[in-house]
Amino acid sequence: MKRISMSRREVLCNAGSLALAGAAMPTLAAVGGLPSAAHGDSSPEWERLAAKLFPGKRIEAGSGIVTLTAPLRAAYGASVPVKVVSKFAQTPSLYVRRLHIVVDKNPSPIAAVIDLTTDAGQADFETRLRVDEYSHVRVISELSNGELHTDSRYVKTSGGCSAPPNRDALHLIGKTMFKLPAGVTMNAPTAADVTVVHPNDTGFELNNVTVMFIPPHFVRSIKVSFAGRRVFDADLDFSVSENPTLRFHFVPRGPGELRAEVTDSKDGRFVGTLAVAAAG
Repeated sequence: MKRISMSRREVLCNAGSLALAGAAMPTLAAVGGLPSAAHGDSSPEWERLAAKLFPGKRIEAGSGIVTLTAPLRAAYGASVPVKVVSKFAQTPSLYVRRLHIVVDKNPSPIAAVIDLTTDAGQADFETRLRVDEYSHVRVISELSNGELHTDSRYVKTSGGCSAPPNRDALHLIGKTMFKLPAGVTMNAPTAADVTVVHPNDTGFELNNVTVMFIPPHFVRSIKVSFAGRRVFDADLDFSVSENPTLRFHFVPRGPGELRAEVTDSKDGRFVGTLAVAAAG
């Protein structure tokens, strides 16, 4: 996996400082004074971030190579469902090498960077995100031939990074579970869910008892393999909702073990497995 740790840290730090510099830029307003935008619009935050993530590269919008679905109005900013769909299957001749999921106006805008292999079969993903204020949510798909394609949705919600946390399952932190929602289809892309029980604390949440900010503590990475072959590696941040869940695909070519290796921001290390039988 190509790690992005240092460059990503630099991008996040610079994005935070540049956001202040751009705060005075005019924005469109909806009724009631709230900002509004079209789904395909850019933003000052995205322009600065794109220049750092993909310097000098063309990013094709509206090509249909990748599409992102998210609600226009999300009832709860701390758990906004998003779905990424790729147009073609993962084949050695052409495949999605990496997906970036970005929330323009979040304190940490890069929610996930997912490195994929052809063993995924199909580069479709679903998860839930924190959205802190009215913002575009974007996916950038990097193909094996170097092309970059993007799609975006403008989501109207707020408070996702400071929402009161759920502290009921702290004793289960790190428990990692798989599900196969539609069973197993041999030699074809098979949907699977991986869930990590974790508060994914952002550092912006208040403890209602101590009235102190809860220190950040969130899942940093999830690496998934099947039968010893890598399916994907995901670098995550606190812009992913608590108890992070990823729905993905893998191609079983016989019985084997789904395995997830998880690390968090306090160097916690966890493992989850699921035996997959040929008969499903």
